[in-house]
Amino acid sequence: MDVVWLSRLQFAAATYFHFLFVPLTLGLSVLIAVMETRYALRGDPAWQRMARFWGQIFLVNFALGIVTGITLEFQFGTNWARYSQYVGDVFGSLLAIEATAAFFLESTFIGVWIFGWRKLSAKAHAIVMWLVAGASNLSAIWILTANAWMQHPVGYRINAEAGRAELADFLAIVTQRTALLKIVHTLSGAYVLAAFFVMGVSAYHLLRKRDVDFFSRSFRLALTFGLIFSFVELAEGHMHAADVAETQPTKLAAMESHWKTSTRAPVFLFAIPDEKAGRNAVELFPFPGMLSMLAFHNPNAEVKGLADFPREDRPPVLITFVAFRLMVALGVYFAAATAIGWLQRNRLEQSRWYLRLMLCSIPLPYLAIALGWTVAEVGRQPWIVYGLMRTRDAASPIASGQVLATLLGFVLLYGLLGLVAFGLIIRTIRRGPEPAPAHGADTPHRQDAA
Repeated sequence: MDVVWLSRLQFAAATYFHFLFVPLTLGLSVLIAVMETRYALRGDPAWQRMARFWGQIFLVNFALGIVTGITLEFQFGTNWARYSQYVGDVFGSLLAIEATAAFFLESTFIGVWIFGWRKLSAKAHAIVMWLVAGASNLSAIWILTANAWMQHPVGYRINAEAGRAELADFLAIVTQRTALLKIVHTLSGAYVLAAFFVMGVSAYHLLRKRDVDFFSRSFRLALTFGLIFSFVELAEGHMHAADVAETQPTKLAAMESHWKTSTRAPVFLFAIPDEKAGRNAVELFPFPGMLSMLAFHNPNAEVKGLADFPREDRPPVLITFVAFRLMVALGVYFAAATAIGWLQRNRLEQSRWYLRLMLCSIPLPYLAIALGWTVAEVGRQPWIVYGLMRTRDAASPIASGQVLATLLGFVLLYGLLGLVAFGLIIRTIRRGPEPAPAHGADTPHRQDAA
C-alpha cells in the first residue's frame, strides 16, 4: 500500500477524532464563563449550578482534546519528516508559540479553576474561567494560523543552499486575511456546536420535565449564543469563500464543480461531477452569474474552471463538491433553527416538537465541522502547502507496513478512549446537575456573591 496514502489516512483519522472534542471545549469554555459571570454579578446559585454541571462535560472534552492533539503534532516528525524539514522553520514557529504559551496557560488556569471553587471568590473564579476560555481559544488561533499558512503561504523565503523555506515576515503570516477569516470561521463553528450541544442536552431534560428552570435557562443562553454565531458563520463563510477564489482557484472550482472558465459563471443547485470526462454528468437548476457574484462580487466576473489547470494540479472534485454542499446546507439549517427557537424561547416547555428537533440536532454541527475540514484539506490537494510543496513529496521515507501498524494502533486506542469519554459524558448528562442547595445552605462563593 502507498505510504503517502496511509500517512494521509492516519492523519485524517487522528484529526477527525481530535475534532470530536476541541470545538465543544472552545464553545463550552465561553458559555461556562458567562454562567460564572452571571453568578458573580447576581448571586443567583442557579448559575453556579449550571457552571458546575456543564463544567464536568467541559473537563472530559478538555482532557481528550489535549491527549489527541499531542499525537497529531508527533505525526509531523514520524510520518511527514520531509514536510517538517522543508517548512519547519515557518510552520514549527507557530506550533512552538502555541505549545509554549497558549497550551501552558490553559493547562495552568484549568487547574486553578478545578481546585478553586471554595478557595477563590466568585468574581475571581469567574475571571479564571475567562482566562481558561481565552487561553483555549488562543491555542486554537495559533493552530489555525499555521493551517492558514498551508492554504496560502506568505512571509517566507526559499533558502536554495539549505533547500528549505525560512521565516521572513512573521507579521505577514499572522495578519494575512486567509488566517483571520479561517480563525473567525472555525471558532464560530465551534461556538455553534457548543450551543447546539447545550440546547440538545437541555431539551433531553425538558422533555422529561426534570430541573425545568435550570435547563430552560441553559437552553435560552445557548440559543442566544447559537443564534448570533450561526449568522456570523453564514456571513463570514461567504467572505471565506471569496478569499478562496482569490488564493486557491482550483479549490473554488472543485467546491462548485466548475469546469469551463467563463463569465457570469453559474451555481448549480444539483450537479454530479464526472472527473474522468472533465465535466458534470448532470447539471440541474442553474443560477446564472451567482458563482461570479459570490466569488468576486460581480455577476459578470470571470471564474476559472478546472479545465484550465493541469490534471495533476486538480483536487478530488466529487468529495470537495459534495462536502461543500452539505456544509452550506447545514449552516443554513443552524441559522434557521436558532431563528425559529428565538421565536419559541418563552414557551419552550410547550414546544415539544422543537425540543425534539434540538435533541436530534446534536450530531449535526459535528458533521458540519468535519465536512468543513474535508473541504479545506481535500480541496487543497495535491498540495500540502498550496503552490509550494506537493503532498507526495512531504511524507517520511518509511515502510508502508510501519504506517499501517500505527494506523491500526491509533484506531484501537482512540476507539477505547472514545468509548470511555462518551460513556462519561452520557452518564453525566443522564445524572443531571447536583441538587439545588437548601435555603440558607452554604455554597461555594455564596458570601462573596451575596
